[in-house]
Amino acid sequence: MKRLAVYCGSATPEDPRYIQLAQEVGRTLATRGIGVVYGGGKLGLMGAVADSALAAGGEVIGVIPEALVNSEVAHRGCTELHVVSGMHERKLAFTNLSDGFLTIPGGVGTMDELWEAVSWAQLGYHTKPVGLLNAFGFYDQLLAFNHHMIAVGFIRPAHAGIIMAETELDLLLTRMAAHEPHTPIFAMKTSDL
Repeated sequence: MKRLAVYCGSATPEDPRYIQLAQEVGRTLATRGIGVVYGGGKLGLMGAVADSALAAGGEVIGVIPEALVNSEVAHRGCTELHVVSGMHERKLAFTNLSDGFLTIPGGVGTMDELWEAVSWAQLGYHTKPVGLLNAFGFYDQLLAFNHHMIAVGFIRPAHAGIIMAETELDLLLTRMAAHEPHTPIFAMKTSDL
């Protein structure tokens, strides 16, 4: 993995563990020689990931919609800053520029990015690993809901392992590096669906 898209919040929660986690992620990726592709902002966890990766000598590529650049939240210190017209173009750029997806805590935008990465993997638009860092149990309920969708039958057995969830970053990165693509819906026969 040469680059990972890192999905995370642009907010700064009161609990300092979240910013510390984002800093650890940025620093760890940089020291492993893995570039960061992220939302291009300077605020919250986004900014902490970028700043930490840059401070550790890493590559940081920001992808930000024009509307947010105009709101003065763009991180001007990125290795590269791509300005796109909207959110659809942003997520496509994340997919095109990265070798996988790493989600850490965040809000609605983070969920949108995660579920699109999962959906696109399920369909076959990409074959990249989708990692979820479940730090502090933040994603326990999301993972329970994902298991519920699997149990009910809305997620096929072939796609049950798309989300790779771990509580430790090193273990998650190891699993993501060993990722083997599943059979996407585009390659399935009607009888498999």
